[in-house]
Amino acid sequence: MTPQQYCQQKTRESGSSFTLSFMFLPKHKREAMTALYAFCREVDDVVDECTDYQIAQTKLSWWKQEIQRLFHETPQHPVTQALRPVVSAFDLKEAHFIEIIDGMHMDTQYNRYADFEQLALYCYRVASVVGLLSAQIFGFKDRATLEYAHDLGMAFQLTNIIRDVGEDARRGRIYIPLDALEHAGVTEAQLLSSKPSAQTQALLLKQIESAEMFYEKALNQLPKLDYRSQLPGLMMAAIYRALLQEIRQDPNLVLTHKIALPPFRKLKLALGAWLKYR
Repeated sequence: MTPQQYCQQKTRESGSSFTLSFMFLPKHKREAMTALYAFCREVDDVVDECTDYQIAQTKLSWWKQEIQRLFHETPQHPVTQALRPVVSAFDLKEAHFIEIIDGMHMDTQYNRYADFEQLALYCYRVASVVGLLSAQIFGFKDRATLEYAHDLGMAFQLTNIIRDVGEDARRGRIYIPLDALEHAGVTEAQLLSSKPSAQTQALLLKQIESAEMFYEKALNQLPKLDYRSQLPGLMMAAIYRALLQEIRQDPNLVLTHKIALPPFRKLKLALGAWLKYR
């Protein structure tokens, strides 16, 4: 199996909606995004699959060393081997890959976030940085596109947090800031027990509003001359915003169910965005 085939398999196994948008890219960019996404899956899986956080931290430290090898020596892992031509072709920065690993490292240190400021750092590292790397691969002419990519990454991560509230709670994790819980009159115990109430609904609606604000901010910042190059992100924005609207209809459902859009609807939304922005 070649490094690129390994990345393709890793990406397919994730079942993520993001891979849908890769279909619309030219071959060299599709392969670059596949390698980048496979890297994100590898380091994310370290935290998801290791119940012993000391082991997880050791593995993440290995990945930091592997990124150093990617940029300065000879990488050992199939994913970093696939990334080697990508980082030079698209001028990707070593510091961004380290930031992503640092974001995963936060999951071994925290299972609560005091306020949005603390959560924003996590979202930046695990999502906005990925957005910046993706924008670099997609290509852009106006540097304002990087602001768009940053805020779209924030919007995507906040959507993930809302969608996964119940699943995270069952793992003992709360990503919604604790000061937001307090303001809504929701206790940690209520969220961890996945008990719906008027208070949890109000809390979740407020989180949906925050995510929507980042979508609006991102899309308003994207220069028109970069619409075509940034089409994959715009497709994903259409899908994720539709998911957010689906959740809005009955926010408390995320406490007990994982809300998802059917594949045909996601494809329809992606094609709609393609027609709108191409």
